[in-house]
Amino acid sequence: MVYLSFAAELKSHGTLLIDIIAGARPNFMKIAPIIHALKDNQAKGGKLRYRLVHTGQHYDEKMSGSFFQQLNIPSPDVNLESGSGTQAEQTGRIMVRYEKLLLEKPCDLTLVVGDVTSTMACSIAAKKLNIQVAHVEAGIRSKDLTMPEEINRMVTDAITDHFFTTTEDAGKNLEHLGVSSSAIHFVGNTMIDTLLKNRSRFIQPSIWAEADLTEGEYMVLTLHRPANVDEEQSLKALIQEIVEHSRSVPLIFPIHPRTKKVFERIGIQHDNLYLVEPLSYLEFNYLVERSKGVITDSGGITEETTVMGVPCMTLRNNTERPETCTIGTNELLGTALGVVGPALEKLFKGEWKQGGIPALWDGKAAERIVAVLDSLNA
Repeated sequence: MVYLSFAAELKSHGTLLIDIIAGARPNFMKIAPIIHALKDNQAKGGKLRYRLVHTGQHYDEKMSGSFFQQLNIPSPDVNLESGSGTQAEQTGRIMVRYEKLLLEKPCDLTLVVGDVTSTMACSIAAKKLNIQVAHVEAGIRSKDLTMPEEINRMVTDAITDHFFTTTEDAGKNLEHLGVSSSAIHFVGNTMIDTLLKNRSRFIQPSIWAEADLTEGEYMVLTLHRPANVDEEQSLKALIQEIVEHSRSVPLIFPIHPRTKKVFERIGIQHDNLYLVEPLSYLEFNYLVERSKGVITDSGGITEETTVMGVPCMTLRNNTERPETCTIGTNELLGTALGVVGPALEKLFKGEWKQGGIPALWDGKAAERIVAVLDSLNA
């Protein structure tokens, strides 16, 4: 565990010290606007203070490091340096190291975001020390217990004190579990805060010139879930199906490390399939915003495509973000072979739905969260 700085360490009378937990790439887009809103609160004389704790769950520069600079996030106060390993190994290391930090330098409230291993592990460590937990993006559910993220969501919400939700449906999920409505705060989506704030700053990646891309004339592809990438022949057949129905438009594939290993073993190559290293946040969304559409098995990307009005095809059998389908531009295709072809034909015929934007996805979610936190300290 590395103690990098402690600007927020000393607690003065009347302040509320909040640990903000981040550990994996999806977390950084969600915490950035919260940090900015907390800084605004302090500048206006507020008593909220924060300590940024990086668990080190993602430790590769391409997976996490560039986010700090691009999203104007300060360097972490603490890096737990949990590293890689199995789900249990990562969870255990994060819990042990975060508990040590809390015993040496306690906070008043632990704020976790999303559904990664760090979210669950730090919630458990904090709650066992009688420290209150706030969960940003609480209440979303896929109802798929084969997903590690679903377990993380369920465990975290079971011990959370303050629930910040992205949709009204997420709040209803929590109420059905017996959570008091007074503990549920419908605030919107902090990842959309980040998207809207940075949309004018998107950066053209080098692949744009290398592949001679034209706006609206290429697709973006992302795959990383075990159901899609772990079985070699199934992955090969899936990529073949996508290529066959792509009408030869460039397919830009920022490839996840776990997926890259499989590609290297089975030697998948096609003339219009461009494999690129993981892109920075600003580069990736530059591509997404200008694409004809996105094929993905990610959850967060479906939210971003919804707000940017980009057609999205999700290769999953379920989603914890149903609003991206019922309101937005996303369609849930499933994982069976044969589902991508008809969807691509629909897209190329210009028959994809237009979609809308869910309530409170307006760029002000972090302001609402900080207002609630401020009321806790009143």
